[in-house]
Amino acid sequence: MNLRTAILPVLLLCAQIIQAQPFTISGTFIDSKDKSGLPGVTVTISPQNDSTGKTGSVSDVDGNYTLTVSAAGKYVFKASYIGYSNITRTIDVTNNIVMGQVSMSPASSTLQNVTVEAKQIRGEQLGDTSQFNANAFKTNPDATTEDLLNKMPGISTQDGTLKSNGEDVKQVLVDGKPFFGDDPTTAIKNLPAEVIDKIQVFDKLSDQAQFTGFDDGQSAKTINIITKQGKNNGQFGKIYAGYGTDNKYLAGGNVNYFKGDMRLSLIAMFNNVNQQNFATEDLLGVVGNSSGQTRGGGGFQRMGGGGPGGRAGRGGPGGGSDIGNFLVGQQGGITTTSSVGLNYSDNWGKKIKVSGSYFFNSTDNVNNTTLRRQYITARDSNLVYNEVSSTDQKNRNHRANLRLEYTIDSSNSIILVPRLSIQNNSLTSALTGNNTLPVDVPYGNTQTNNTANNNGYNFSNNLLYRHKFAKRGRTISLNINTQFNNKTGDGSYQSHSQLPTDTSMLDQQYDLSSNGYTIAPSLNYTEPVGKKSILQANYSPSYTNNKSDKETYDRNPATGTYTDADTLLSNKYNNTYTKQRGGLAYRFNDKKTSFSLGVDAAYATLDGDQAFPQAFTLSKNYTNVLPSAMFNYRFSRTQNLRLMYRTSTDAPSISQLQNVVDVSNPLLLKTGNPDLQQSYTHTLIARYGNTNPKTAHTFFAFAYASLVNNYIGNATYIPARDSMVNNILVSRGSQISLPVNLDGNVNTRTFVTYGLPISFIKSNLNLNAGFTYSRTPGMINYAKNLSDNYTVNGGITISSNISEKIDFTINYTGNYNTVNNTIQTQSNTSYYSQNASLKVNWLPYKGLVLNTNITYTSYAGLTDSYNQNFVLWNAAIGYKFLKDRSLEAKIYVYDILNQNRSISRNVTETYIEDSYTNVLKQYFMFNITYTLRRFKS
Repeated sequence: MNLRTAILPVLLLCAQIIQAQPFTISGTFIDSKDKSGLPGVTVTISPQNDSTGKTGSVSDVDGNYTLTVSAAGKYVFKASYIGYSNITRTIDVTNNIVMGQVSMSPASSTLQNVTVEAKQIRGEQLGDTSQFNANAFKTNPDATTEDLLNKMPGISTQDGTLKSNGEDVKQVLVDGKPFFGDDPTTAIKNLPAEVIDKIQVFDKLSDQAQFTGFDDGQSAKTINIITKQGKNNGQFGKIYAGYGTDNKYLAGGNVNYFKGDMRLSLIAMFNNVNQQNFATEDLLGVVGNSSGQTRGGGGFQRMGGGGPGGRAGRGGPGGGSDIGNFLVGQQGGITTTSSVGLNYSDNWGKKIKVSGSYFFNSTDNVNNTTLRRQYITARDSNLVYNEVSSTDQKNRNHRANLRLEYTIDSSNSIILVPRLSIQNNSLTSALTGNNTLPVDVPYGNTQTNNTANNNGYNFSNNLLYRHKFAKRGRTISLNINTQFNNKTGDGSYQSHSQLPTDTSMLDQQYDLSSNGYTIAPSLNYTEPVGKKSILQANYSPSYTNNKSDKETYDRNPATGTYTDADTLLSNKYNNTYTKQRGGLAYRFNDKKTSFSLGVDAAYATLDGDQAFPQAFTLSKNYTNVLPSAMFNYRFSRTQNLRLMYRTSTDAPSISQLQNVVDVSNPLLLKTGNPDLQQSYTHTLIARYGNTNPKTAHTFFAFAYASLVNNYIGNATYIPARDSMVNNILVSRGSQISLPVNLDGNVNTRTFVTYGLPISFIKSNLNLNAGFTYSRTPGMINYAKNLSDNYTVNGGITISSNISEKIDFTINYTGNYNTVNNTIQTQSNTSYYSQNASLKVNWLPYKGLVLNTNITYTSYAGLTDSYNQNFVLWNAAIGYKFLKDRSLEAKIYVYDILNQNRSISRNVTETYIEDSYTNVLKQYFMFNITYTLRRFKS
């Protein structure tokens, strides 16, 4: 064998490897006139002799795009963008190609005496991203983004929460950039629909996961709003003010200044008609932080069945003046709000991108609630608790966040994301509660008056460093997350309770303080394996420390001062949660198929030290294996299936571990449990999307299932005689609840939606249906109860697509719930709720504007006094002045029939509860709105 004969096979093999290795094609689309980047350009590439091997992408907010081909050869490159001429090129790929700036010119061809009729493309499925064309959904000139979204398949707002295909939307971006932080509601309430070109819905990965290509489970359902060319340069917004009967008022506005990459937005709101603007984290102390979490590739929120929700009665003129939440969430009762927010984003040169926002929120909420709660116990088969309460809560909150992206060079970048929240919260409450046995036999009653004043702050910072090596696919990234929180406060308990065997009075004051911090770095390294695979190694240690101190004092009758220490109701606790976690993951990516497999090993220790009410120390160790998997299959450009499996662990919080007694309601005592173990959760998620651009039909399906072992549930003890429970005396006629570990918590949920145009009435039809099942374990008087909750729901939405002058939306939603318990099966129940609504905006003549919104709500299967039907009817008539119709005067009527009310049902593993809450009632208001529209041509 000569040298030539020996080398020839090796050379042929090397040539085949070079021929088959993947290459990238990247560049930037720009406007040929102003040289600005073009976001949302659809770009595809396919082998010259095989159109079935097409792959595609969409340019980002700056016009950048990247395509990947699996082998060298000749390819056809195509780019298209609404209002611009298409681009088609043939390119020869032998290496990675950087095309640089690709100029696109506005289309200038004119058609004369030709009428073209076709269905406008409503939606496209671009891999995992669902994209909707805003121009295919007609809205009135004053419509907000929220009005537009509610016309699109699978997207809706329910009780102030934005949802997509049954999942809560966690973030809204504008042209790919954060808009007022992580608040999904601000953008859809304040951006006008007329500036929107496209809506994209997708699961946004964390910054580190986007870099590595491995989903770490921290993805968030996200909507990206792509603005129209020409409408993203200029000033626009609204300023409004109104005054009405019963001293009702509403004032505020939003002003946006967009110039290229620079975006500046100012929003403000002042009212006493339940326009609310806060998130859960703004209510200090409402939600306790977990001591620590470990997720196998990530975790997902547990979903359970739910009953009908009450209507808080949010008021305010419709049309262009319905300025809503700055932040997520609605609070029951009636709220007076004063708020100001500022958002800024820009590119500082070519290497730095910055965005940030600031909020100030001030709310005063008055909540009057009447509730009836029936407990599920075998012995006390009809134990009923009734309560009437009144709460006045004042909250002041400052929130600020910043995002800074610095691209050092083509291989290195840094992302810095700090957040700060400063809160002050005060509360006064008065409550009357009583227990009754069969035939209305009294079984204890109480009257309480409580106060609380809290101050605190939360600070978090996320620092991510990313590095690409010369070898494609080889990367290293380090993320360091730090969190700090501090809370101080004081309050008082005053109560008079009469139990079957005892009468007691309580007069106490307390001081409390708590603080904690977390340090959690994460180091990831990726290495290419073969042509289409990547291997990742990760290491993520964390350290969390929490301290809590509460000192409670009884009133001294002799001196009238609060100096007598009550050690049973005081606590001093310190706990530390330390975690070591590391693992490997493998990802394969092909034209149609991609999947990943991963497994992490985690070792955690939980140490606690308590001085009051009983001195003890605890030390627990946890060892877990956390597998994860993902499978994605792309049937075609319009059809995609994604499956995900995750595991996670959740350690008990410091409040769950402390065995101090909460006596704010002497009939319903609460305490912690130092023997709690961490829970382990298995989660499976499936998503399927299919859109047909030609027929404008869309179909989406979502399925979710979780199983939790060592679920942290509730144990409730209702003693027949005075008893000691966990070293706590519980009198007959009262009860105590504490967290315990139980197996068997199951949650499943499905949601499907189908959308299509109805040509003969020029409207869009969206259908949706879902099924939810949850099994919640609980302990009642040392017996285990399994509460099974089944919910079947369905809905239909018909929205007009006629013109800007007539805009209507018809919606119907129904929920049928069945609850079964293994204890006291006679308490099993079924109930039904339905909601039908009609919203109309009509411009019949010149500047005349007519608005109406009618909602019918019905409940059946609740306790007798809660089975009610009512109609909430709001209407307005207005007129637009000036040449550009920018000034509008309007008379608005809220709750014309004076029927509004709030009813809700809450089902748990230990009781079924129905409640009323006070709501906003009928009022009339005169409102003036000025609309600012100054766009660069």
